Amino acid sequence: MKAPRIYLSLAHMGGHEQKYIQEAFDTNWVAPLGPNVDGFENDLEASLGNEVHVAALTAGTAALHLGLILLGVEAGDEILCQSFTFSASANPIVYQGARPVFVDSEPDTWNLSPEYMEEAVRDRIKKGKKPKAIIPVHLYGMPAKMDEILSIANRYEIPVLEDAAEALGSVYKGVNCGTLGQLAALSFNGNKIITTSGGGALVSKNEAYIRKARFLATQARDTAPHYQHSHIGYNYRMSNIVAGIGRGQMEVLAQRVAQRRKNNQYYRKHLSGIKGITCHTEPSADFFSNYWLTSIIVDPKQTGGLTRENLRLALEKANIESRPLWKPMHLQPIFASCSYYGEKVSETLFDKGLCLPSGSALTENELKQVVDIIQNMFRL
Repeated sequence: MKAPRIYLSLAHMGGHEQKYIQEAFDTNWVAPLGPNVDGFENDLEASLGNEVHVAALTAGTAALHLGLILLGVEAGDEILCQSFTFSASANPIVYQGARPVFVDSEPDTWNLSPEYMEEAVRDRIKKGKKPKAIIPVHLYGMPAKMDEILSIANRYEIPVLEDAAEALGSVYKGVNCGTLGQLAALSFNGNKIITTSGGGALVSKNEAYIRKARFLATQARDTAPHYQHSHIGYNYRMSNIVAGIGRGQMEVLAQRVAQRRKNNQYYRKHLSGIKGITCHTEPSADFFSNYWLTSIIVDPKQTGGLTRENLRLALEKANIESRPLWKPMHLQPIFASCSYYGEKVSETLFDKGLCLPSGSALTENELKQVVDIIQNMFRL
């Protein structure tokens, strides 16, 4: 008999989501927008602090797209984008007819390298193409080196659009990720730290940006008794029912972060003795990761030839889901013609990295099953 499947990162309900959903049905607020949307935005603003404003949307991808529109990105513009990320970080650039310019990671956080970023900025300016925006990503919940990134961006007067899709609850130098750039995107996809089943949000300290985002996200309908449109709009606004799930999830955000961090500590404790396996960890006290996913590096030069793929297949055989790290965007067929600055940091991470089951509902027994498989491979 096959063992029950252990998933990478399942949704984890807190118990009060149904209350908000039922209120939406009881009051007939089942159409887009409504009290739950307002309440969810208020909850996010209170949680993030730093005097931000929030627009709840259908997806994190929608948030990135609207962020680029608000920054004036048009056809022919160039956008610097972290290469080591999910494709949703780069796709909205192409939606606007702009062109991604990909930048390698640095080895501490696995995020956008400030060194290669500045090299890219200088070279694009030299070529007559000053980047219109920069998109760093807080990968797997690990904050990027935002002080350095923002210092360079400010020096060249280039706005920063944070991709904080994986980083709700993560903190950099005492400041919440998602509040550091001019704009930021959050995601509430089903596998994220909290979920609305699908959904996202755009965040900014600039209230005018958020007002315009809400306008554009509701098909850019002008103020008139009839349907009149002076701008191209989008159907990007979150529904009142979905937002009800989010309100219930916000009540348990701190617990979800604590549990994911506890998972990470368990893996670090029980895998630390295996030569050739290292866990992705905070480089200093400046970084507080929600550890949305715990990821490891498997170095075959130190493991006697065992690779992350050997490990992934062994876990899969035991009905345990794991996943290679993101394949860098500059290696993706669709972006093969785009410029790239860096060396092979992100490529090496992709070749050697593996994401382990990290859901906040995992039991200690399930974590032990994962660890046992890994330890048995190394005959510990």
